[in-house]
Amino acid sequence: MKKLVFVLFLFSAMVNAQVKAPQPSPFGKLEQKVGLTDITVEYSRPSMRGRTIFGDLVPYDKMWRTGANENTKITFSDDVVIKGKKLKKGTYAIFTIPMEENWEVIFYSDVSNWGLPKQWDESKVALKVEANTDSMPFDMETFTIVIDELTNSSAVLNFFGNQP
Repeated sequence: MKKLVFVLFLFSAMVNAQVKAPQPSPFGKLEQKVGLTDITVEYSRPSMRGRTIFGDLVPYDKMWRTGANENTKITFSDDVVIKGKKLKKGTYAIFTIPMEENWEVIFYSDVSNWGLPKQWDESKVALKVEANTDSMPFDMETFTIVIDELTNSSAVLNFFGNQP
């Protein structure tokens, strides 16, 4: 009798299982405590796969959803200061405008868009800041977001991807 129950259980599990194929731009999630503030970043990670990304697939001087698929989202458990500007606690979509020498980073209060908003609403821009770019001594195949240079009261949000 135990054998029959075991066989039926396996059959039941196989019938209810859904096959999920891996995504070309897999989901990534980053959680970091900075001082007393919890920061969570959720994003999809596109890869180069032999392509030139910045300046080609992602054009310079045009808004980008900063990742793939759904909006990249960042959540702060407390109010924060970014480049000297206050940003209230909450969840924001991150949009960027990549440029050759720097990027504009936009924290947008509407996180329900898939990609760029169909209708951009400037009143939903919670904060805009400029970020410097730097060369990397190696190729970064997959777009990566890192919270780095941690202290008890500060950190740096880094976006890693290859520019030509």
